[in-house]
Amino acid sequence: MKKILRPIGVISRALDSIANIELKEVDLTRGQYLYLARICEEPGIILERMANLLKVDKTTAARAIQKLEKKGLIKRQTQSDNLKIKKIFPTDKGESLYPLLKREENYSNSVALKGFSDEEQAQLFEYLDRVSLNVDDDWNLVKSGYKRDY
Repeated sequence: MKKILRPIGVISRALDSIANIELKEVDLTRGQYLYLARICEEPGIILERMANLLKVDKTTAARAIQKLEKKGLIKRQTQSDNLKIKKIFPTDKGESLYPLLKREENYSNSVALKGFSDEEQAQLFEYLDRVSLNVDDDWNLVKSGYKRDY
């Protein structure tokens, strides 16, 4: 079996490192841009959904959210019918950074997919989406306290 996950990991780490360096000038560090982008795309998202989207534990997501809130980029609002659930929204300051985040994402996509036809890009997206769905079951299993049976 080919070691297909290794290049996926290398690509992910390289692009994350690049984004962390380039977005430091707008005071977004250590992957915070991922959280801010998802919040701008899904205003009112809750912490649990955010953690699930990014495949991180809730504690990690909560720390990132707290840092973004301290920077004035997001705000949390309690639901009137359930005080335990806090929805997360971008502030105007956070929303103003979203076009930069989209430009960075679009540029990284264009570099990564250089030389791929539209058909090849669609096929790659379909394959990676399937891989993601396959991994999702194991992620949920392990996050629930179980071990995988090798």
